[in-house]
Amino acid sequence: MSQPPPPPNQPPTPPSGGPPDFGKAPEPGYGYPQTPPQAPAAPPTPPAGPPPQQPGYGYPQTPPQPQPGYGYPGQPPGQPGPYGQPTPAYGQPGQPQYGYPQATVPMQPQPGGPGGGRKINAQLAIIVSAVVAIALIIGGGVWYAKSSGDGGKDDTASSSGGTGGKGGTDEKGGEGGESSAGTEKVPSDPAAKVLFQVPAPAVSKDDSSVVVSGSWLTDKVYAKSGIAEVVGYDPDKGSKQWSIKLAGPVCAASRHVTDDNKTVVIHQPAMPTKAEPSHGCTQVAVLDLDAGKTVWTKTAGDQPINFNNVTISGDTVAAGSTEGGVGFDIAKGDVLWSPKATDSCYDAGYGGGDKMVAVRKCGSYDARQLNIQTIDPKSGKVISEYKMAKGIEYAGVVSTDPLVVAADVGDSAGDGSGISDFFSIDNKTGKLLTRISVPGEQFAARCDTITKIENCTGLAVGENRLYIPTEEHEGSGESYSRTNEVVAFDLATGKQTGQRADAGEDYTITPLRMDGGNVIAYKRPPYDKGGQIVSIDGGSFKQTTLLENPATEAVRDVESSMSPEYSEILYSQGHLYMSQVFASEPTSADEKEYLAIGFGTSG
Repeated sequence: MSQPPPPPNQPPTPPSGGPPDFGKAPEPGYGYPQTPPQAPAAPPTPPAGPPPQQPGYGYPQTPPQPQPGYGYPGQPPGQPGPYGQPTPAYGQPGQPQYGYPQATVPMQPQPGGPGGGRKINAQLAIIVSAVVAIALIIGGGVWYAKSSGDGGKDDTASSSGGTGGKGGTDEKGGEGGESSAGTEKVPSDPAAKVLFQVPAPAVSKDDSSVVVSGSWLTDKVYAKSGIAEVVGYDPDKGSKQWSIKLAGPVCAASRHVTDDNKTVVIHQPAMPTKAEPSHGCTQVAVLDLDAGKTVWTKTAGDQPINFNNVTISGDTVAAGSTEGGVGFDIAKGDVLWSPKATDSCYDAGYGGGDKMVAVRKCGSYDARQLNIQTIDPKSGKVISEYKMAKGIEYAGVVSTDPLVVAADVGDSAGDGSGISDFFSIDNKTGKLLTRISVPGEQFAARCDTITKIENCTGLAVGENRLYIPTEEHEGSGESYSRTNEVVAFDLATGKQTGQRADAGEDYTITPLRMDGGNVIAYKRPPYDKGGQIVSIDGGSFKQTTLLENPATEAVRDVESSMSPEYSEILYSQGHLYMSQVFASEPTSADEKEYLAIGFGTSG
């Protein structure tokens, strides 16, 4: 779902096609072969003052290239082809879709012909939707904030009109969602100020980069992983409240926090050395974010299992790997269950939250059988199971309730995103409800389906809807602007609802999480403005601005280094926290780098 960007600091050449079609009739001339994109024009004259550290927002960014961190492999970036290739239009109900075969999984009948209308006619094959996006390359994630404050219907995000986007519904697209009051209050003034900045930790010259993934927000603390530690900061002042030292660097972290503010990480048993650059990711540690203490640290197996991922559901911690999975009691660390790993089957990983879902792999590499199992967190007993088509090697758990998984079927995404299709599954019966095809050149979201089973970013699921962004495309402005939208799919029918939330000229929008029936999203800004947090009403799709960052150059430089593709973003009640998932040695002695930055509104 990504394409290579043009060179940095140059305005993108306007593709000849227009923005993606969302269930509307083509404009005159649309659907005929288009002139290929030309070479980028010369860059505009920069404003006075020192140049920013990163290319400014509103211009294509060159993706950073962090090396895999301590102790576990990262998913390599994809190898997309050149942008601006002809692609079929999408979002037209009753019309053939997407143009690549989908014979690997039985399809639910859809309007427009057998197999969900996956066949493509000659006219549709030449419709062009020019898109361009940034390669999503690292195993970091966008973590869900735990909302604070009770909020009321009179002051929720759904109570006022939106700014920065048109939104609305399209009768051709099907039914939209319902308005549902969230807990996020609308501030009297969304203008935010910088609350604090956390300097990046020092990294040894022997290490190209170190994993620092994991950030959490409670009513009392903003917690962030550092190098072999997790630190709690005052949410408003940034002063250090506590520090939990770990024996070695973090390998993986759960995004979930229990009702009493506990979470879990996997880390190495010792600090790496030149002689032994990795000691494996064998330590499972439950952390109390209120107390700032380790509750327990455990290993599993006669030869400690090297875990790839970890999650929480109810009172159970579940960790998975190619060596098998284990369920621990969150209070004491006792092993509750451990599915038998055989030569041909093992639990690769788990999705947590409201329910627990296992991704169980069976068979050899060239004949893989992937089973998606809803399991009882206490006993590990399988409640329901959906068998994916043979040959699908990897799957990511997007949501456990409703159950939605993502897979790159036949490696057809072609962009390293890990997603070509979403599968909506009934938790109780294991029945496939629908399969949603999302071609990589049209939609922007990502799942690290290889090792981080639950690490799906840039999307949200709620109220029987899947919300995902489109890829960047030409805007309607006169200055080669780029923009995108958030669109919704019905998880029962697989159809687009016809709703869309426009990012606005030179903004790009990314869903972060749900707030009741509303979608909380981050809007990455142009080079001369600050980013925004908006709430998208689940019914009307009107946007309400909850927070807008300062537009000063110094702040923009930090914010631009923490784009949603490469960082963790948490928002709750007028507070926004952005943080890195890798720490690396600065490229120069004068360069200032930050691990995290906090913003807050006054109203």
